[in-house]
Amino acid sequence: MNNSTQKINLSELNLKETVIQIKRVTKVVKGGRTLKFRALVVVGNEAGVVGYGVGKAKDPREAVKKAVYKARKKLIRVPLTKGTIPHSIEGKYNATRVKLRPASPGTGVLAGGGVRAVLQCTGVPNILAKLNKANNRCNAVRATISGLQSLRSAVMVAQDRGITLDKVFNG
Repeated sequence: MNNSTQKINLSELNLKETVIQIKRVTKVVKGGRTLKFRALVVVGNEAGVVGYGVGKAKDPREAVKKAVYKARKKLIRVPLTKGTIPHSIEGKYNATRVKLRPASPGTGVLAGGGVRAVLQCTGVPNILAKLNKANNRCNAVRATISGLQSLRSAVMVAQDRGITLDKVFNG
């Protein structure tokens, strides 16, 4: 069972919200201009559960509220081992690429922009990240979530292959 298909019970999680960006968006229509706000929000419990959401509204508070509601519906569980991710991975979304690598204890979160917010909400204390070809924060967040979603722990690999955990490590 993949980590994105697991059911996550919202009642037992205490999720923290991080607003990454609030952007003013203007649309030109026949009667003039309409002004709206777009909010990009990441929620997580800092213990391996994270989700993101984008909300639009005429008021910034409403946009954040909608984004949080959408983020709570898209939660994923990330496997963590010894305070970092189990293996290197590259997350992709459109042209944006994010390379995530495990780091030794004491390294901290070496990432920038929206990638840092996602990793902090996930609760990864030690990780190296490099963001390539990113023009906006929304795509950076989506690429990071895509990479975290495709992570697999050694237990998951053993279950998928139908072998013991010892055989995964020792061949």
